[in-house]
Amino acid sequence: MLKMAGNKSYTIVEYFGGDCGYRCGYCKNDEGNFSHGMWSHTMTVQDYQDLIDRGWRRSGKYVYKPKLNKTCCPQYTIRCHALKFQPSKSHKKVLKKISKFISNGELPKEQNDGEPMDSVCDEAGPREPSSVCPSEVKRAAITDIEKELPECPAITEVQKEVAGAVPADSETSRKDPESVADERTTAAAAAPKPGMGADPGRPPCRKARDLRKERRLQKEQIRQHADGDSSIVSPTPPTQAQTKQPKLLEDFISESLPDNFSHCLEVRLVPVNFEDPQFTASYQQSVALYARYQMAIHGDDPSECSESEFRRFLCDSPLEAEHSPDGPEVGYGSFHQQYWLDGRIVAVGVIDILPTCVSSVYLYYHPDFASLSLGSYSALREIAFTRQLQKQSPKLSYYYLGFYIHSCPKMRYKGQYRPSDLLCPETYAWVPIEQCVPQLENSRYARFNQDPDAGDARVLKDVGRALVLYRRAVMPYAAYSRKRKGSSDEMEVQQYADLVGQHCAERILLYRA
Repeated sequence: MLKMAGNKSYTIVEYFGGDCGYRCGYCKNDEGNFSHGMWSHTMTVQDYQDLIDRGWRRSGKYVYKPKLNKTCCPQYTIRCHALKFQPSKSHKKVLKKISKFISNGELPKEQNDGEPMDSVCDEAGPREPSSVCPSEVKRAAITDIEKELPECPAITEVQKEVAGAVPADSETSRKDPESVADERTTAAAAAPKPGMGADPGRPPCRKARDLRKERRLQKEQIRQHADGDSSIVSPTPPTQAQTKQPKLLEDFISESLPDNFSHCLEVRLVPVNFEDPQFTASYQQSVALYARYQMAIHGDDPSECSESEFRRFLCDSPLEAEHSPDGPEVGYGSFHQQYWLDGRIVAVGVIDILPTCVSSVYLYYHPDFASLSLGSYSALREIAFTRQLQKQSPKLSYYYLGFYIHSCPKMRYKGQYRPSDLLCPETYAWVPIEQCVPQLENSRYARFNQDPDAGDARVLKDVGRALVLYRRAVMPYAAYSRKRKGSSDEMEVQQYADLVGQHCAERILLYRA
């Protein structure tokens, strides 16, 4: 992490553009997927928060933003209001399934249970710059940022990736951070058939307990009148809605972990840090689980899920761990949430903890437990975890599920974690998903914000104020242009600054060779 005077940290990126099409992981179009890309050598959690709120998303250290008006399967950023979330019937079914397994040790017989684990729903975004344009990657791969950092007394710390950190293979990503979660379809209640169901001519059935309570209140009222005490007003019998509050998500989760059990399930949060003893102690077990998952669920070749691939994809993160007085106790950054069953890891949820959200990155699990719907279960646990963190950090109240792809039916399950919003691709305003879906039924690309006068609140106004890192010096792009008379990169810098917005352009350092 580059730090200047006053201990200010900087994000450093290299921008790749996005003119080349690559294979889509949803519709299998060989050149139909388009996205802008950046290689992030290091990044602050606030910068990444602002970027994902503009449609960006990371895969390892590669940060990309789909071209929604050009790509074959548009991917819209989706977030769930964690504090208002109530589990649906299908979510409760998953939690009951877990409870039954822990209690009696029996795995469900059904193997799929609607989980979109098929590779047809893998996230189409690249995991690495080599998926964008070979010529651009070749340029990036030989970049030695460490040699270009300023040598001035104001700089207190430099921690950068150097040549060789950029992956060499050119294969498009097949791995979807969300494709292993359940396809959650809430069943609508069926209308009663003729001759069956409740008699509309009769009052609704009431519980004997409620009837007894009402009779007691009536007796008390008669007694008070008999005593001549007219000043006492008998309370109105509480309705069923008043006496029965909806159960919280945490209640359902605790019920899924019974006291009398055949198995013991424990969830541990471990920072992605090779200096952390818990992370290093479980590292090899995680690598083996990842390889088994990728080969069984995604059909990967062993060479495609090696330790180096695991490390690059799920351990190398541009986010530096940060702590703040008003932040969560665990701090911000990248974490592995490990699910331990009877002393061994059976699933790992990779997450980022950011200033206003928990962002889901990926999930991998033991194939033998596929029937437990661990994708859905981990999402519910992560929502509950977000609510827990919010008690420590009031701003942290959202759960980001990555991208919502309406054009891929199996990926629509994310919209069932409600209330949820989709990010408008033009104004970057959040719009309730109920308002967005009708538009997506008519067109793959849609501007969700219906206010014709609304625009991007952080639209680029002055590219000259964008910061660049050039010859070991941090400077505004206007100063850089004066130094580099006749420079031909103004169009590229303009495109980059448009995509990240004025605020990020003035904070993030864009590397210039």
